[in-house]
Amino acid sequence: MRTILAAGLVLLSAAAPASAQDHKPVDVFFGFGWAFPSTNVKNDFNAGWNGTIGATYNVSETWGVQGEYTYAHMTGPDKTITVFPQPVASAGSSALVQSNHQFHSALFDGVYKVHPKDSPIGGYVLGGGGYYHRIVHLTTPSTGYTTVCDPYWYVCYPALVAVDTVIADRSENDFGINFGGGVTFGHLESAKFYVEARYHYVWGKTVANCSACTTTNTSAAYFPLTFGVRW
Repeated sequence: MRTILAAGLVLLSAAAPASAQDHKPVDVFFGFGWAFPSTNVKNDFNAGWNGTIGATYNVSETWGVQGEYTYAHMTGPDKTITVFPQPVASAGSSALVQSNHQFHSALFDGVYKVHPKDSPIGGYVLGGGGYYHRIVHLTTPSTGYTTVCDPYWYVCYPALVAVDTVIADRSENDFGINFGGGVTFGHLESAKFYVEARYHYVWGKTVANCSACTTTNTSAAYFPLTFGVRW
C-alpha cells in the first residue's frame, strides 16, 4: 500500500507542472456597466449601473468555476402620493417620493470558454445561482397620512398610515439565478478586455396584506451590460 501511495504521489508531482503549462489556473476580473430592469421592476425603477469583481478557477482550458460579488443600483422615477393631514379621509395634498433599488449579490457560476491560442478574440458562456440582498430606499419631505400599495417598494397599506411608516429603508434576502455570456479581446495568456451581457432573476416574497394590489409578487429581473478587464 505504501508503495502504491508513493508511486501515486510521484505521478501527481510529475503531472502538476505539465497541467500548469496547459492552462492558466486562475483568472481575476472586474468590470462596470449599465443595469436594465426587466419584468415588472421596470415599472418602478429606471436603468442604473452595476459593478462586479471576482475570480475564475480554471479546471481546464475550456471549463471553469467562478465566484464573484456584484452590485447594481437603479433609481426610480419621481412619483407622487396623496398625503392627508389626519388619519381619516379629508382634503389631501400631493407628496413627492424618490426611490432606488439596490442589489448586493454573491454568485457562483460554471463557465465554458472558447479561445483559440493564436486568436486575439475569445468568448464564453456562464450560468449559476447565488444570494441576493435587495434594498429599497424611499425618501420624501412630506408628513401626514397616506395609503399606498406597491410590491416593489415592499409596502401595501390599504388603510391610512403615517407617511414615515411608508418612507424607509427596506430589505430582503433572496435566492436567484443568472446566465449569459461575453466576448474577450486579447491573447490567451495576457490581460483581456471583455464585454458581457447577463440575465438575473431573483425570487421574491409576496407582500402581506395586499388585498388592494393588482400584483403582489416581488420577484425581480434585471439585465446588466458590463465592460471590464480579465487577467
